[in-house]
Amino acid sequence: MNTQTLTARETDTSSIKAQLQQLLDQQRQAYLSDPVADYTQRIQDLKALSRMLHEHQDALVQAISEDYGNRSRIESLFCEIYVALDGIKDTIKNLKKWMKPQRRHTALTSYPTSRNRVIPQPLGVVGVIVPWNFPVNLTFAPLTSIFAAGNRAIVKMSYNSRALAALLKRISKDYFPAEKLTFVADDDGSIGPVFSTMKFDHLLFTGSSATGRAVMRSAAENLTPVTLELGGKSPAIVAPDFSLDTAAERIMFWKLLNAGQICTTVDYLFLPEGSTDEFVEKAKQLVQKRYPDLQSEDYTSVIDEASYRRLWATLDDAREKGATVIDLSGGQGLRDDRLRKFPPHLLLNVTDEMEVMQREIFGPLLPIKTYRNREEVVNYVNAHARPLAIYPFTDDKALTNYYVERMISGGVTVNNCILHVAQHDIPFGGVGDSGMGHYHGYEGFITFSKLRPVFYQGPLDPLKLLMPPYGKTAKKILDVMIRMTK
Repeated sequence: MNTQTLTARETDTSSIKAQLQQLLDQQRQAYLSDPVADYTQRIQDLKALSRMLHEHQDALVQAISEDYGNRSRIESLFCEIYVALDGIKDTIKNLKKWMKPQRRHTALTSYPTSRNRVIPQPLGVVGVIVPWNFPVNLTFAPLTSIFAAGNRAIVKMSYNSRALAALLKRISKDYFPAEKLTFVADDDGSIGPVFSTMKFDHLLFTGSSATGRAVMRSAAENLTPVTLELGGKSPAIVAPDFSLDTAAERIMFWKLLNAGQICTTVDYLFLPEGSTDEFVEKAKQLVQKRYPDLQSEDYTSVIDEASYRRLWATLDDAREKGATVIDLSGGQGLRDDRLRKFPPHLLLNVTDEMEVMQREIFGPLLPIKTYRNREEVVNYVNAHARPLAIYPFTDDKALTNYYVERMISGGVTVNNCILHVAQHDIPFGGVGDSGMGHYHGYEGFITFSKLRPVFYQGPLDPLKLLMPPYGKTAKKILDVMIRMTK
């Protein structure tokens, strides 16, 4: 079988599993024959990833747009190509340092002639399940960490990324052999449930919390360790001391980037009581200035018909349950189902009974809640599932620390949104319902490595003094050792 041509046309589960097992066996055998890639090989792999992105930049951007119906070229270049390339560059710069064995102190029972080392070694074959919303970024960022750690990878693309999957399958053969990297297309979504049942050495999933639970259940059957990058409802909180102009400018930029289809975007907004009308007017001005024509290529389409219909149903549900619905598009809100361009809306007077406050929105709808004091914000957020991020807007350091310390989230960006995800020297990951585990930068290298503890016995063995038959000497030595722990 040509391992590069597996598709979801084969709907029989056992047949799909057999084909996936063949790919896995191929990579695992290659790993076992050469289990520790050296520094030179890892650098070559990272540079090959970079060349693939550079040499096929336009084709990748076009494939993403084809899958979306329309994806802004600038957004693809900025959020996908640039971020991935910059991450590879940073990893190449730091890899030699990361790979060095770590010296660790020895215990008294081994002192002074023995030594400890912690050696980062490859895990083997890593499975990666990629979502559709940032399919290049969320393919190449994990691969950067996976190859930096010396592993091999099988990557399953989303069924909503058919054009991109076909392109990656075709071009990857020019940069990597199948035993190092293989892309798997999933044309109808039938491969995903089987993929997570395979006995990988690590499995990375990015997607919804509901699917993440299913992936974790499947992986548990094989005791496969997982990293889950999920979503959730990430709030932004504008404090009374912070410029409402600046907050609106930044929040609306990130909220409408990719038409709101970002797991870390602002899912709802807290405003101080009495400031809602001013924010609404500023948001209207910003949207109409930035997107004078929603049908232009600057404004990204909703990914598919089902998601598009879901957003309209969510909007209708909020309206029927008492929300004030504000179309920010300046009268462009008439439905145009052909292009799936969903007009941006604000929703006021929202309640938890509304669908928009019960699940991750993944679209250009922004619910607004008002508050009178900081305790209201903290109590509300902590009464719900832990979010992937929080975004406090304040110039008051004490208030910033209050929010950071009192609310647990996967990450934090202060006075902006999402930018913590783009920092290579800090980890990215969720907590609780928003995920588990980290990657990016050094933490990505660690996630896909086995930190192997190695103890080297020296020529002298102090434990000989404690070997049986036990006598007074052993007792005296242990008495001294125990006293030394005080």
